[in-house]
Amino acid sequence: MKNLYAHLLDLLEAKRQVVLATIIEAKGSTPQVPGAAAVFSSAGLLAGTLGGGILEGDAQKRALGALSEEKSLLYEFSLEADITSGKGAICGGTVRVLIDALPEKHKKVFRQMRQSLRERQSGLLTIRMKKSEEGALSIFRSWVRQEQLDSQNLEGPLSLLREDLKKAFSDGKPSLLRLTKPEGDVLFLEPFFPLPQLIIAGAGHIGRAVAHLGHLLDFEVTVIDDRPEFANKENIPDADQIIVDEYERAIRTLPLDRDSFVVIVTRGHQNDAEALRPCLGSKAGYIGMIGSAKKISLMRKKFIQEGWASPEQFERLHAPIGLDIGSKTVEEIAVSIAAQLVEVRSHLKKRREVK
Repeated sequence: MKNLYAHLLDLLEAKRQVVLATIIEAKGSTPQVPGAAAVFSSAGLLAGTLGGGILEGDAQKRALGALSEEKSLLYEFSLEADITSGKGAICGGTVRVLIDALPEKHKKVFRQMRQSLRERQSGLLTIRMKKSEEGALSIFRSWVRQEQLDSQNLEGPLSLLREDLKKAFSDGKPSLLRLTKPEGDVLFLEPFFPLPQLIIAGAGHIGRAVAHLGHLLDFEVTVIDDRPEFANKENIPDADQIIVDEYERAIRTLPLDRDSFVVIVTRGHQNDAEALRPCLGSKAGYIGMIGSAKKISLMRKKFIQEGWASPEQFERLHAPIGLDIGSKTVEEIAVSIAAQLVEVRSHLKKRREVK
């Protein structure tokens, strides 16, 4: 789970006082879309963005006021200033922004969301906003797992909106429902999906560099190594998960699907072979292994002779790994691998969209 809510939950569990701002509706030309969010503290912006500029500056002022008063608010911001004006924004649209002054009230929901995504289960984050007659804003959040949408296991008021929730999830983008007219209660629905998982066998120099780039490129990074002196957070600070175990045994415990990208960069060909064996017959979207053309040829022969893989399965392997950009150094090799990961990820995404 590498989204703003993961960072928000870390802050809340560290007892930090923060405010969460979320764009729930956008009309016309705007710097960000519904779902864009930012976390503010008394020190200013901590994470995320609403698009920068005057919109974010205004949100920060409102967030600081909400923080001190502990009062949430829902407001509309116009970006339709005249081009000759020295103030305001001229994008031409309007946005509605929710300022949640007390996100700590929803830690349980954020934990449920984190757990689902760690288990590679998609779901919907729902935010209901209700104003009292006095104008006070109440916020109610819930996390709905995909399996609840697909079954009859949805309870409470949300069960009456099952079809709306299923549509928002299938559309794959945030949506806003007006529960009463003209303004009244509104419900913001935001679907979340597990990030593609990058599994790196090998916590050496290249593994560490690939983990760093994978983190920047929005992969959920898992690093495996049988050496605890390498497989640790100090050596691999960008890993979401670190496993100290034999390569083959560790990989067999992981669910490999089309969103799984396996990079094999261990310290020797025997370890490479151990990591590769459980991968070739899997549904992983990408399997890459470092090594020379001669090494790959010998390994291919061995795998087919031993019945560990068919010729067709071995052809799935990207080896030598990475795009051919003339890389020599550890950092250059990591860049070539990361570029290939992005290329394959984009290709798989396009194939899904065509279907």
